[in-house]
Amino acid sequence: MKLNCVVVDDSSIQRIIIAKLVNNNQNLHLIGDFSNAIEAKSCMAIHNVDLIFLDIEMPVISGFDFLDGLKVKPQIIFITSKAEYAMKAFDYDATDYLQKPIAIDRFNASVKRAIDFHLLKKENKENEGEHIFIKSNLKKLKIFTSKIKWIEAFGDYVRVVTEEDTNLVLSTMKSFENDLSKDKFIRVHKSYIINIDKVERFNSKYAEIGMTKIPLSRHKKEDLVRALSFS
Repeated sequence: MKLNCVVVDDSSIQRIIIAKLVNNNQNLHLIGDFSNAIEAKSCMAIHNVDLIFLDIEMPVISGFDFLDGLKVKPQIIFITSKAEYAMKAFDYDATDYLQKPIAIDRFNASVKRAIDFHLLKKENKENEGEHIFIKSNLKKLKIFTSKIKWIEAFGDYVRVVTEEDTNLVLSTMKSFENDLSKDKFIRVHKSYIINIDKVERFNSKYAEIGMTKIPLSRHKKEDLVRALSFS
């Protein structure tokens, strides 16, 4: 098994160095290397990419801005010359963070981490129910989507409410909406996504899940009725 990967760095010398490391690693397959995020995004529109080696400081579109614009995010290994970005990189759920110049053993350790996580996700997907991974309180958590009751906008975060607990995640509502099944989840308000299997009753203003009333936007009642009829 090999992970399909791309390299994104505005420095041609660094791209050559990283591409050589990738090509020398038997667990990686290099799809392409790019000097900017726009070219990388175009490549990812037509190729399946499992892992991105991503520089942070780039002209026009930074590495962080590039990730903000992706609907589906592969694993990320940040590569930069500055240590001060490490905490922010962690907020982006990075697999690892490498500082230039890159030592071969440190690079290979990062790749092993990416491989292990890829295999874990694959195994869980095959053997268990549908789920997503979230990062909350500096921990990566696996959440079974069947247990999610609703998702709520909460400033720069979203609040994921399940049958068992509640977690705050640094993300956008749009990102969560793209990750969830359209057959089971519906955006009923700019600040709420609900699991239609959890709806107990509703009227023109609210959908009720347990004791909680979730507000419905003016034009969302028909969408909810339609979704419930097919659930």
